[in-house]
Amino acid sequence: MTTQKVLVTGASGFVATYCIAELLRRDFSVRGTLRDPSRADDVRRTIARTGVDALSVNFVAADLLHDEGWEKAMEGCSYVLHVASPFPLREEGDPDDVIRPAREGTLRVLKAATRAGVKRVVQTSSVVAITLAWPEVPVGYVFAEKDWSNPERPDITSYVISKTLAERAAWNFVEGRTDTPELAVVNPGFVLGPALNPDLSTSHEVLRLMGIGAYPAAPKIGFPVSDVRDVAVTHALAMTHPQAAGHRFISANGFLRLIDLGRLMVEAEPDLKRKVPSFEMPDFVVRALAALIDRRLKAVIPDLGHPRPVSNDKAAKILDQSFRSAAEAAKSATKSLRELRLI
Repeated sequence: MTTQKVLVTGASGFVATYCIAELLRRDFSVRGTLRDPSRADDVRRTIARTGVDALSVNFVAADLLHDEGWEKAMEGCSYVLHVASPFPLREEGDPDDVIRPAREGTLRVLKAATRAGVKRVVQTSSVVAITLAWPEVPVGYVFAEKDWSNPERPDITSYVISKTLAERAAWNFVEGRTDTPELAVVNPGFVLGPALNPDLSTSHEVLRLMGIGAYPAAPKIGFPVSDVRDVAVTHALAMTHPQAAGHRFISANGFLRLIDLGRLMVEAEPDLKRKVPSFEMPDFVVRALAALIDRRLKAVIPDLGHPRPVSNDKAAKILDQSFRSAAEAAKSATKSLRELRLI
């Protein structure tokens, strides 16, 4: 194993576990941060389900809202993958509960990495930091890394604001400085692919709800889709490729409407046909339900009537990366939820 050590923040998360597995395959030494270090053995077992030996991964306690632990976490590390960030399924409570850890945590990680002499930090952002402009762009516009969401628009969730402000804060922190680590950013979409345990990501929870019949009808929306295995590769390439520093990389391939996602779930597991949405709801019904019944639907309101496809050309050209199809990501996710007996 190489002497180069990588710190991965939020090591218990869905994307983080796949990133750790990808780093191990590339012979890096890996350290992860956990808010609760008693989970270390469980996290190792989860990582091992990807087919790698995770016994060498060690963990330290660190929290995005506190300084304690970050100096120890960075010690001896050449690289940092800053993956940790809150992603709630429903919009409730104080928005700062989502925004503060994302933005302040990013700056805390970058400051600690600067003090430790880390070579490069790769931040996990999201396409939601790219695709929610205001005022709206024309329908059919294909978003790319040059685009930015507007955190001032009135109809977006705290999660969108958090990802946009956190990424802006990162770029502002390194701008014009020579003492900071290099920065690269990965912007995934709706991340699917095989779930590894019952502690589901937000994207997998949407599939689970569809698979148990929670939504007989689907909003007329869709998302750029990412396979988590590809997202992990993008992180590894953005970390090591000489030309990646200073760039954002969209890590997604294809666009799926929720109704089409349901059809792919049925192709993977035919008995789900009576559970997944069979038709699309009119937009006015979605808005009414979001206001009166199901606050989880608030997050989709900006996408009604505004499909937001993205381009992965930059990752393909600079990183020479190819991507799995959206259909493969969706079907493998569905099969994994069945194997975990969650649908």
